[in-house]
Amino acid sequence: MHQYKGKLIVHTGSMFSGKTSSLWKEVNRFRIAKYKVAVFKPKMDSRYSKEKVVTHDKNEMEAINVETIDDIVEYTRKNDVEVIAIDEVQFINSDADYFVDKINYLLENGYTIIVAGLDMDYEAKPFQIVKELLSICDYVEKHHAVCAVCGNDAWVSYRITDAKDRIQLGASETYLPLCRKHYIEKMREKKLAKLQTTYLDDKSN
Repeated sequence: MHQYKGKLIVHTGSMFSGKTSSLWKEVNRFRIAKYKVAVFKPKMDSRYSKEKVVTHDKNEMEAINVETIDDIVEYTRKNDVEVIAIDEVQFINSDADYFVDKINYLLENGYTIIVAGLDMDYEAKPFQIVKELLSICDYVEKHHAVCAVCGNDAWVSYRITDAKDRIQLGASETYLPLCRKHYIEKMREKKLAKLQTTYLDDKSN
């Protein structure tokens, strides 16, 4: 029995902060120790690979595509698993309370669970699943990318595009890691630019 049996480990932070790389390291650590590890990823996330978790620095590991937490629970019932790893946990399509109930069920049954996920969306609003997991986890590591403007610790992922959907998959072509100060400045600039465009459109009409 290892010290992490029945424990929940959470890696969170903005994009480009090393969350998935830390998940990859944790998985390798447990596999070296001969534990049976299953890695899961949301089916919707196929940015780099449909069947692998791939870090931004191109480390990769085989993964099982899932849509809901029930898919993960069902897999554990049919397969010999000791450690469950979930990447991009905020994209798992489940109600947050139900998700936490199932996570608690797995923990009570002795599984070690490691998750990696964004704490906030591009509007700096918390992802509910991650928010709830932070409340019940045994270990948490808040990761920080480097602010693309000043080089300080980044706080959130700023969306470069004007897309309004809460979930928009992408990497450096879509998002910038920014500290709180420069995120607020960028959002003000974007809002001002939108107001100016609206004013000019109305004037031309």
